[in-house]
Amino acid sequence: MTKPLLQVEGLKKYFPIHSGVLGKQSGYVKAVDDVSFYVNEGETLGIVGESGCGKSTTGRMLMRLLEPTEGKVTFDGKELTSVSNTAMRKARREIQMVFQDPYASLNPRHTVEKILMEPLIVHNIGDKESRKKKVYDFLEIVGLSSYHAKRYPHQFSGGQRQRIGIARALMTNPKLIIADEPVSALDVSIQAQVLNLMQDLQKELKLTYIFIAHDLGVVRHISDRVGVMYLGKMAELATSESLYAEPLHPYTKALLSAVPVPDPAFKREQIILEGDIPSPSNPPTGCTFHTRCPFRMDVCTTVVPKLEEVKPSHFVACHLYSEAVQH
Repeated sequence: MTKPLLQVEGLKKYFPIHSGVLGKQSGYVKAVDDVSFYVNEGETLGIVGESGCGKSTTGRMLMRLLEPTEGKVTFDGKELTSVSNTAMRKARREIQMVFQDPYASLNPRHTVEKILMEPLIVHNIGDKESRKKKVYDFLEIVGLSSYHAKRYPHQFSGGQRQRIGIARALMTNPKLIIADEPVSALDVSIQAQVLNLMQDLQKELKLTYIFIAHDLGVVRHISDRVGVMYLGKMAELATSESLYAEPLHPYTKALLSAVPVPDPAFKREQIILEGDIPSPSNPPTGCTFHTRCPFRMDVCTTVVPKLEEVKPSHFVACHLYSEAVQH
């Protein structure tokens, strides 16, 4: 068995809550609470969930844009959570990020050439001439032209700006790209173009992706394996085929039942979840999903379910499948 490119163990991020006149700490927002997964080289892991489930926070912690409260991230055999900022900066050459809003993540005062050259200068790659050539090459690779280099971000459409964001992430020849909702701000027709571009680049440049999204349809299109998050925890993790054909967690079933199917004769019963998502500052005891789960049992309210392999490569954190409950 080859070693995974990225291994995440017990990752947590708690944000302190301050209240009152003196700003005393009164609790924590458990944005990410004990998440573990791995990503193999060359594959795409999709991470899905509703807004506020901790998926973007997870992505940012992998690059240490946010410091983890607890947990361990190992990338390419190197442990990243305890290294110095200088060593982390070096590691970021191998891990790059594509952000959700291409307009907010590109400096409006810089030309595209300057934006794309920046990572090369920061990581001291090449000389002036080779950097320029690389900028032009990568603009062509992502479907733009070299004459676009002299323009500014506001002169491009949303889809073109996201292509610039992807080109910038590729400039340092990274092994892993964390794409944080890269198509959710784009028009549906443009989404498909950007996803196809990302898949082509993955084959061409042998990239590994972590693809964060809230749209299960988009994730299905691009991912080899999918992890479903709910309230800071991983609820289910399986291959894309297995998850879409036979979801096990009640939350995944509900999410999938809401995905439209392009067949008018096909009738699927939509599972409507009761109630709202609980607050991450005051999550329910036991299984965090028990307040909205149609299959709730007594054990769910007190015992936190572990993420366990219930079928080959299919992991689920749910008491319906745990040994103790079944026997």
